[in-house]
This record gives sequence, structure tokens and C-alpha cells, in this order.
Amino acid sequence: MDNVAPKKTCCESVRDFFTSAKFLIYMGHALSTWGDRMWNFAVAVFLVELYGNSLLLTAVYGLVVAGSVLLLGALIGDWVDRNPRLKVAQTSLLVQNSCVILCGIVLMVIFQYKDQLASMYNGWLLTACYIMVISIANIANLASTATAITIQRDWVVVVAGQDSSTLADMNATVRIIDQLTNILAPMLVGQIMAFGSHFIGCGFISGWNLCSMCLEYALLWKVYQKTPALAVKGGQKEQEQELKQLNSPREMENGLTPEESSQPLMTDGGVVVARPSPSTKDTSCCYQVTEPLRTLKAGWVSYYNQNIFFAGMSLSFLYMTVLGFDCITTGYAYTQGLNGSVLSLLMGASAIAGICGTVAFTWVRKKCGLIRTGFISGVAQLSCLMLCVASVFAPGSPLDLTVSPFLDLYSHLVGDRGTLPEADHSVIQGLTGDILSGNATMVPPMEELPPLQSYMSVCLLFAGVIAARLGLWSFDLTVTQLIQESVAESERGVINGVQNSMNYLLDLLHFIMVILAPNPEAFGVLVLISVSFVAMGHAMYFRFAFKSLGTRIFLCCSPEQKAIEAIVESPSLPTTV
Repeated sequence: MDNVAPKKTCCESVRDFFTSAKFLIYMGHALSTWGDRMWNFAVAVFLVELYGNSLLLTAVYGLVVAGSVLLLGALIGDWVDRNPRLKVAQTSLLVQNSCVILCGIVLMVIFQYKDQLASMYNGWLLTACYIMVISIANIANLASTATAITIQRDWVVVVAGQDSSTLADMNATVRIIDQLTNILAPMLVGQIMAFGSHFIGCGFISGWNLCSMCLEYALLWKVYQKTPALAVKGGQKEQEQELKQLNSPREMENGLTPEESSQPLMTDGGVVVARPSPSTKDTSCCYQVTEPLRTLKAGWVSYYNQNIFFAGMSLSFLYMTVLGFDCITTGYAYTQGLNGSVLSLLMGASAIAGICGTVAFTWVRKKCGLIRTGFISGVAQLSCLMLCVASVFAPGSPLDLTVSPFLDLYSHLVGDRGTLPEADHSVIQGLTGDILSGNATMVPPMEELPPLQSYMSVCLLFAGVIAARLGLWSFDLTVTQLIQESVAESERGVINGVQNSMNYLLDLLHFIMVILAPNPEAFGVLVLISVSFVAMGHAMYFRFAFKSLGTRIFLCCSPEQKAIEAIVESPSLPTTV
């Protein structure tokens, strides 16, 4: 009886939870996400205000951000893999928050002295300030990407240990934090800018990131101390061995055998020196210069060779859609007679549906298994999106295939604005204003539109979009956990970096699609294209799931643990990452 451990009281259990590594990760993620959401919302508004209510700077910023992640995602992930976890987390945290603080200070200076800066050097100094703001903000976004890969895709897995249920609960909690901060943070900074000024808004965001950076740094250190497994990064020895194998062909090219190159020469003084070679220096320099390109190629090849390749691609295809609550959908809603009050209620309903989908993920995964959860979520999302398809042909739909979507685009390019009504310009500006500009929900003021004869089409559209959030977020969590559990620890960073690049690539394509067809009469075609891409994405996931489970995928209560273990243990093709 003396060896029986005493039961913990309720107070002790609560105290243990609030001091656990899981709770500390939640706190750090909440602080980081809150700052990110405030900044992402505010920077688009700031750039519009700075450039005389034009969307040019915002569009340029969006292009730079999307292009940078698309090109550098694999390199960022490779850097995460090659360095110790604490160093990566601390470096990305410091760079991200420092850039936001610096960018906020530069914006404050521009807002305060804009007229003086515009009059100096024929306005080139002000243009240089704009370039500086976009460049610094882009660096902050890249650091934010590294932080997300490090914490959400790596640290969470290690803290959860080998418990798949714990990992699912942590992923769901992290996603709920994301959705809540995505609603509340823009509301806060929006109120500050509305009742104060843009100058005050910049100062508040800079001050918040300064305080948050210190607190997040302390929380990361606490998590690292409480989780000794974070200090050990699997696969580092294997990576070193791969590097040695990669170096062998270069040594052979220089006329050295592996045995000769591995044996150093001894000088008279007993100092070990490398064997001299006339061409070694040039070859080594060229090798180092081209190393990022090889790393980038190797990252994409490694992603392609993963067993969960089709699962990852299926998630990326869901980004090729206009059926989301961004300014594209918001601008279309304005053309259909919905006001800001109704849209805010719809956005709230969408957030609630997303949280319900996140909670449902944990329950369905326990009952049906992880792979089947993705299949069930995909069926649920596609079923709800059928309402959006019906809205294209329902009464009140503005679909008109006789109106060329290229007419408005051509008129804008050639500058013939007199042929279009004033209201149409506002609509086009609202629809294209979010082109690669983030998720700011700002729509330019429009002329009063005539009431619609029927609201059935727009009601069906938003009913489908909101209901589909249940399956969407559950599917997103499924693919996220599949990547976490199936990808080797030594490649976790680079694979998630390439996954981010794929997401941004399909996101870019969907914005380009809107640019080519910005008029409301063509929005129905965009809806049909979006649903088609979602269907193709889920078809890819079904191929992955059927290959993993076979016909057992239709048996919802059949165990699938062996299938997941087979995915994890199945050897993939060798890579050179």
C-alpha cells in the first residue's frame, strides 16, 4: 500500500495542465497568431491608404509574398530540418517580430511625414520607403512561415509523443485558436484605426509585437525545457552520411578516390592539411553557389516521392476556389444586394461552422480512423458545395455567358473607362482588389444597386459555402496529421515547406482566374471551376485512401492502424535533401 501513488486533487490537475508543455504551446501560438492576424489585416489597409486609396501597392505586396513562399518554401523547410529546433524557433521568432516592429516604425514615419518625403528627390525617397515596407513585410512573412512549420508541424508532433489521439487533439486546438484569432484580431485593430488613426494603429501593432516577442520567447524556452525530446532531432546522422555520399562523386571528378580523399596529408610540422588540387576551389565554389537550386529541386522530388503525395496535392487543390470569405466573395455579395451587416453575420456563421468541423474531426477520427476521416470530410464538403452549383442556375443568378469577361479587362487595359457604368468599375475594383492582398475584408464604396428580383441564388451560394466549412476544416486537419505522422522527422520541414509552396501556387492560380473574369456575370463560371478543382482534389485523396485501405475504406468502424503504420514504414525513393 505504501507504493501506491497518491491521487492528484482537482487543483493539482488544473495546475499541472496550465504548466504543461501543451498549454504553453497553445499560449505561444495564440500570441503569435494574434499578432500575425492583426498585421496581415492592417498592412493591406495601410498600403491602400498610403497610395491614395489605390490597390496597386496591396497587389504588389501580395504578389511578392506569394511568389517568395512559392519559390523559397522548400529552402525554408530545409533550413528548419538542418538546424536545432530551439535555434530555428528562436531565430524565426526574432526575425518575424523584429521585421514587423521595424515595418511599423517605417510606416509611422511615412504617415507623419508623407508630404515632405514626396517632395524630396522628385518623390523617389517616398517610393524607396514603399519598397522598404514591402521588402521588410515580405521577410516577416517568410519568417512567419518558418515559425509555422517549426511549431505547428514539428514541435506539436514531438510534444504529443507517440499518441495519435493527443496529436489530433492538439492539432484541433491549434486550429480553433487560428479561427478565433482570425475573427477577433482584425476587429480589435480595425476599431483602433477607426477611432484613432493609422499612425496609432502602426504604433499599437509595433508595441504588441515587441511585448509578444518577449513572452513568446519565454514560452518557447519553457516548452523546450519541459520536453527533452525536442533536444534530439532524428535523422541528423543520416543526413551527414548522405552528404558524404554526395561529396564522393565530386572527389572522383577531381581525380581522387574516396580512400585518398578521406586520408589527410601531414606536413612537417605535424599539421593536418587537405590534399591540394588545382580545380577543387573552383568546383567547390560552384557547388556552393548552386546548392540552393539543388536543395530546391531535391525538396520537390522528395515531396513527389512521399507516400502521402496525393493527400498533400488534394489539400492544395482546395485552394483553387472562390468559395471562401475573402474580398472576392465579399465583393460579389455586394453586387447581389447584401450589406455589411448581413455579411458580418455570415462570416460569424462561417467561423462557427469551421470550429464545429474542427471539433467533429477529433470525434470522427476516434470512431473511424484518420484516413477515413479525410474521405468522410471530402464527401461532406462536396455534398454541401452542390448548393453552390445549384445557386449558379437558381433564380436571381447574374450568370450571363453572352457577356464577355474580357471586355471589362480590355477596357481597363486600354484605358477606355467611359464605356462602362460607374457602378461596374466599383464592382471590378472590389472583385480584383483582393488579388494576392491577403484576407482583408475591405470593399470600396459602391453606388447603390437596384434590388434583385430574387435572393435565392445568393442564399444558396452562402449556405453551401458555410456548410462546406464543416468538411473543409476536418479534411485540412486530416491531411495535416497524415503529413505529421507519415513524413520522416529529418524531412518534416522541407516537405511542409513544399506543401506551403503548392498551396500558394494554387492560390495564385485562383486569383489569376478572377483577374481574367472579374465581372459578376462570370462569377457562376468561377463557382463551377472551383467546385471542379475541389472534386479533383478529393479524387486524389480517394486514390491515396483506397491504396492504403482498399475496400476497407467503406467500413467505417474497421481498424486502420496497420495501414497507417505501413504508410510510415514504407520506404520512399532516396532523395538528396
